[in-house]
Amino acid sequence: MSGILESVNKRTQLVGQNRLELLLFKLNGRQRFGINVFKVKEVLQCPPLTLLPKLNPFIKGVAHIRGTTISVIDLSAATGGRPIEDVTNCFIIISEYNRSVQGFLVKSVERIINMNWSAIMPPPQGAGRASYLTAVTEIDGELVEIIDVEKILDEISPVKTDISKEVDEALTIDREQNFHIMVVDDSAVARKQIIRALDALNLQIDTAKDGKEALQKLKAIASEMDNVSTEIPLIISDIEMPEMDGYTLTAEIRDDPKLKHIKVVLHTSLSGVFNHAMVQKVGANDFIAKFNPDELAAAVNKHLSL
Repeated sequence: MSGILESVNKRTQLVGQNRLELLLFKLNGRQRFGINVFKVKEVLQCPPLTLLPKLNPFIKGVAHIRGTTISVIDLSAATGGRPIEDVTNCFIIISEYNRSVQGFLVKSVERIINMNWSAIMPPPQGAGRASYLTAVTEIDGELVEIIDVEKILDEISPVKTDISKEVDEALTIDREQNFHIMVVDDSAVARKQIIRALDALNLQIDTAKDGKEALQKLKAIASEMDNVSTEIPLIISDIEMPEMDGYTLTAEIRDDPKLKHIKVVLHTSLSGVFNHAMVQKVGANDFIAKFNPDELAAAVNKHLSL
């Protein structure tokens, strides 16, 4: 298992090609789950966990790894399943989401699968565990569920969505103009966070759950006008989304004469230098790591005040 992520740094060429690699794992039972390799820092045999008072009930304990204390979340319990009781032969997937590092307790880790985002589909509508899914796909004839980690983290430790007084007072955007923008993200929680953070800017906000839906909406508007940026001057888009990722969406926008003047801000929990290179390659106007309401509002203010 120690070598399963040895070649992660060689996989950055997948970014921008509408491809990803999923690390497959299981919780309690036969169901397979997946997490994007780019969000995984390390996979370890579960070390001894320290219990602390007043922890969220979904946090199994904290692990001390190379001088860092990391909260370990029981991913089965957090998604409405049975808690993982015996951690003796379990693993933790250490990941980085939204500028924080956490561990996810899982029963077993299998292998890494190379996928095209077009094969990753939105989850079925419904209640129960489906509400914790951000996407599904099929591998070896079996359904693989991709968990909405942002929803889980927001339930355990909600992020601040209000912009600071200092940033609010520094905004130069004409709030009377009621700009119309689009927010594209496969996580309903992330979409709501963005909308709340931008409330002070007095915007009309349309949403789309993935790049494909966003492009369809833009093409529909383009059928009635030559320059869509006069209607929607700015798009805030996640990068990782089923069917069409944010890089591909940006490239499609730049290749369409009626869409190419729309400003695109990529807003993602992914991190790394390669992202900044891809911003330039596909023609995005900005890149912001999730989730800082002040930085998001400042970026929107900048691009709508030009």
